[in-house]
Amino acid sequence: MNGLKTALLMTLLTILFLFIGKMIGGQNGMVIALIIALGMNFFSYWFSDKIVLSMYGAKEVTEAEAPNLYNIVRRVATRAGIPMPKVYIMQNPTPNAFATGRNPDHAAVAVTTGILQLLDSEELEGVIAHEIAHISNRDILIGTIAATFAAAIMFLADMARWAMIFGGSRHDDEDGGSPFSAIAAIVAMIIAPLAATLIQMAISRSREYLADETGAKYCGKPLALASALKKIAYGNEMMPMDAKPATAHMFIMNPLSGNSILHLFSTHPPIEKRIERLQAMASGRL
Repeated sequence: MNGLKTALLMTLLTILFLFIGKMIGGQNGMVIALIIALGMNFFSYWFSDKIVLSMYGAKEVTEAEAPNLYNIVRRVATRAGIPMPKVYIMQNPTPNAFATGRNPDHAAVAVTTGILQLLDSEELEGVIAHEIAHISNRDILIGTIAATFAAAIMFLADMARWAMIFGGSRHDDEDGGSPFSAIAAIVAMIIAPLAATLIQMAISRSREYLADETGAKYCGKPLALASALKKIAYGNEMMPMDAKPATAHMFIMNPLSGNSILHLFSTHPPIEKRIERLQAMASGRL
């Protein structure tokens, strides 16, 4: 169901781009905006692992240095049918974890020292299973595609705003300065970026639900993952992480969740709903 939801949201985002692009940017504007967005997000996609791991000071560890963590990652990766990801540890007391890499052959799993101290082995396996689910579900790729279309829509809105400031928009020439056309373009410039952001965040939340479900199947213990999420949520409240908003969507728990963010603009579903769904899986109700 969450996979279908992602497909529908991606389709909606594409339709929004085509509709808004035609309205306020024209065919040439659409192409320019998409090329710029592709260039920016391709760089992010290709080098995301190196960028984010460096950003949080994550250090790669060997099996000898972290045998329990390494064995858990290997065990879950084998169940998922993907190559063994690289394993990293971040020196941070806040319990959290993330996965990165452009595909299963170039993937990494990173955890904080805080999560290693807080969780037992079964709970840690649930967290690792969630992160490996992101890798096997190719969520980095899906997130990059969504970000590309959202960025292109925002570029179109910016281009239209600048065009209006410096000599009017293309609608002035095509429609003879029709007031309705101008109003429609202004509304599109305001609404389009907001709608694109909302759809992008909805895609992110659907992928989190899917990673919870897939991860629970990999580890075979939905309640262990639910317990881990509860502990991680409490740990993030007690010791918030100094995280970058641009990377918040990568973590198993939004490190910025302590801030007053509207649910629609959140990269993660409410923790209560995630736990409820995992409990339903455990009892066979989902």
